[in-house]
Amino acid sequence: MDPARPGRRPRLQRALTRPDAAGPRTGTSGRAAGALRLNTTGKTLLRRVHTLITMQGERLAPAEPLRDAAVLIEGGRIAWLGPDRDVTPQTLSGAEVRDLSGQVVLPGLVNTHHHLYQNLTRCLAPDAGLFEWLRTLYPVWLRLSPEAAYLSARLGLAELALSGCTMTSDHLYLYPNGVRLDDTIRAAQDAGLRFHATRGSMSLGESQGGLPPDRAVEREADILADCARLIAEYHDPAPLAMVRVALAPCSPFSVSAELMRESAALARASGVMLHTHLAETADEDAYCLSRFGLRPLDYAESLGWTGPDVWFAHGVHFSPDDVRRLGHCGCGVAHCPSSNMRLASGVAPTRKLLEAGVRVALGVDGSASNDGAHLLAEARQALLVSRVRGQVDDQLSAYDALWLATRGGAAVLNRPDTGQLAPGLAADLIAVDLGDVGYSGARHDPRSALTLCGPTRVSLNMVAGRIIVDGGRLVGVDLRELSERHDALSRRMILG
Repeated sequence: MDPARPGRRPRLQRALTRPDAAGPRTGTSGRAAGALRLNTTGKTLLRRVHTLITMQGERLAPAEPLRDAAVLIEGGRIAWLGPDRDVTPQTLSGAEVRDLSGQVVLPGLVNTHHHLYQNLTRCLAPDAGLFEWLRTLYPVWLRLSPEAAYLSARLGLAELALSGCTMTSDHLYLYPNGVRLDDTIRAAQDAGLRFHATRGSMSLGESQGGLPPDRAVEREADILADCARLIAEYHDPAPLAMVRVALAPCSPFSVSAELMRESAALARASGVMLHTHLAETADEDAYCLSRFGLRPLDYAESLGWTGPDVWFAHGVHFSPDDVRRLGHCGCGVAHCPSSNMRLASGVAPTRKLLEAGVRVALGVDGSASNDGAHLLAEARQALLVSRVRGQVDDQLSAYDALWLATRGGAAVLNRPDTGQLAPGLAADLIAVDLGDVGYSGARHDPRSALTLCGPTRVSLNMVAGRIIVDGGRLVGVDLRELSERHDALSRRMILG
């Protein structure tokens, strides 16, 4: 049975909304957490926040954190924030009050590149580079089913939510056995995260000089027709949208130039964004030079793939001239440090991109090339890897890493309604408990502690005013049941 088809409530969904198998849960308000929670008045007041990091201001001139703060949420938006002493009886009236003493509150984190289905195939080809890794995994991924696509998305979104993510993109580019992008969109709707679903595609098989096997590719007419259907059915261009759609031909070595052009034309006629992998490895550089006589960014530019409606994943091998041109054209870049290290792809010139005016964000990338999806850990990884070479002009600051995970992600996805906390913006926020053992000794500088100290689960995750993580646990999800079902499908795929 396809759990993601409209009008049908899957057995799996019923199973996943039972109370957590670990036993009764209470959140920071002291009440049991049994379902996705939105106060019926639509009004929630967070009080006695130890440190409120709004992410307002500019990257190099940030707003100072507020101590002993409060945040009022109403109708899915931030209604007011300020010192806790300024809370009035009118502010309190009708509000659900939650005490966040000892906690730091900041905007929800934004993930701009992922392949949720790859949660099913973690730790395969552990020592391979990108091309060898892909050739090993393609046959396994071709066993993907609609149920597995839905389940892997639910599991991956749960993992992201626990790490502080409130909005994520996902790049699904394989559609065997009746799989549709609808499967992952339905999973995101059930999970409660904001979702940028990118309709990936592969049309260039091995027989035509591409990397994927021929049975993994689709007809280009079918790809474009499905892209048009998904935009019409799901894309919401309005502020505070929960679902948006982007078009995402997979890579220069898996789609034709014609599909790249046609996808760009359709996207721009429909007002949606464009996404693809670019400049990830030296092998890709060599492939593009051999096949097209152009380096990856030159090739993308020749097809109309530059501008503020385009974001690229990885960008490890952008040259200094590429960096300069990206700053002028307005493209975004999803920096995926863990994946790049896992596949020995290299280190992206992140600080140079930022200084050139490029919009840069973070991506956890597919869990099969990262083997994890902890977005706060990814911010820490970005910070640390920028310092590996020991060159001052490569180094990110602790605040830079937080910027990539919040403001940077919102900018790359063209979402000015998120990424910072201010009246009128989305009530997408997270709380981290500074009483966690990993933060002991760091409470004097909570902002730096978030990326310098070892990452932990968030204590609270709120999306559009709805609480999806409470007291460090997912609300309304039997995580043990979800993991067991996911593992069973994983074994079936891997063993064939």
